[in-house]
Amino acid sequence: MLRGLGNVIVKEVKELIRDPKVLIGMIIFPILLLPSTGLAVRISVQTAKESVEKISIGVFDEDGGNMSQMLIGFLSAPRNVTVVTINATRISEAINYVQGSNITALIAIPRGFSENITREKKAELKIYTVFRGTGIAESAGASAVSALVGTFENYLIGSKISQKFPETKDVVLNPIEPVETSIVKGKEVPVSPSVLFNVIMSQYIGMPLGVTLMIFFAMQIAATSVASEKEEKTLETLLTLPINRFTILVGKLAGSILVAAISALAYIASMNYYMGSYAAVFPTQAGVDLAYLGLAPTLPVYLIMGASLFVSLLSALALAVAISSFAEDVRSAQTFVGYIYPALFIPMIFLMYADINALPSALRLILLAIPYTHPMLAARTVFTEDYTAALFGIVYVSIFTVAVLYIAARIFTTEKILTMKLRLRRQKPKREE
Repeated sequence: MLRGLGNVIVKEVKELIRDPKVLIGMIIFPILLLPSTGLAVRISVQTAKESVEKISIGVFDEDGGNMSQMLIGFLSAPRNVTVVTINATRISEAINYVQGSNITALIAIPRGFSENITREKKAELKIYTVFRGTGIAESAGASAVSALVGTFENYLIGSKISQKFPETKDVVLNPIEPVETSIVKGKEVPVSPSVLFNVIMSQYIGMPLGVTLMIFFAMQIAATSVASEKEEKTLETLLTLPINRFTILVGKLAGSILVAAISALAYIASMNYYMGSYAAVFPTQAGVDLAYLGLAPTLPVYLIMGASLFVSLLSALALAVAISSFAEDVRSAQTFVGYIYPALFIPMIFLMYADINALPSALRLILLAIPYTHPMLAARTVFTEDYTAALFGIVYVSIFTVAVLYIAARIFTTEKILTMKLRLRRQKPKREE
């Protein structure tokens, strides 16, 4: 029944890869876009780090007291900080001087600063930051100066507490020492929940995105394949070959899956490089062994994810082929298939940021009714271990897939594949002469 299937698949893959719209838009573009963005992130963050490694701070001291001198000495202590004392009569002159130099920020110490601190009153300290651009380095320099001032403030707090509570200083400053422990699948893990959550999200937030992208690319490719052959009048020739039409349909679906997989892998690889750009400059603070916690995918989880993704891909491709059969050209096919995209992106958005069981009942039922929600839920089986729900989702999507395949096969096995048309634009009425 499927005689000649291999030839059809090879022909389909070759035609899709040769198509500039597929090659550039779905493979080359994601490979170039995200890595270039990630490279820009690396360069900008590296520039910010270099700007923090060498900071110049201008000080306009109108107080001249002991505390102001102590502050200036505190700021000068780090090796990467250069303090420039600005001799001016007014703050406006100091600001003008800073703007014309390479000084990162200006600290203005007003009169009465030392007296207020000595008398245990609040003392005002003005910090002026000069913005010379819009890069990350600007905010990094300002944050570094604020951090130095905050450290000096903590030093003053510690000094005052040491005077009043010389023996219990540490207890007064830190009366509570929290010890955070996370419970994962019945195991006590000495890891902060925030750290564990960040690690898990960094590992698994891309699952719904990857599933959505693969189905999205597959539908685009399948719709383009059928519509382009109708537009170029080559579909008639293909249907006249001594090959079963169902074989032609299966070949188109298989070829689209292969190219879609390449596109999705290219995008995911680019996304990993993009996310790795942040990890390279901001390394993780704590290592968490997901396999020890039971949060790493096992063989049953991989099998469930693969089965769910396969039937979902098959239904999406058959649906795209059926819908594109009504199109006259590629543009119309892309428009028709575009109406299905909300069924992909809405579940992805919700499942990337929320637990489906925490959603309102009505919204949860709507999401579960969408077939393309279930492969995303199957990817979370590693956390929930709810294999029954995952298998039910596979059965549900399989029934939907069989129905869509039946419709697509009926279209392909008749001459309707060549004659069906659906116009969304209204025809203009003819003018009466």
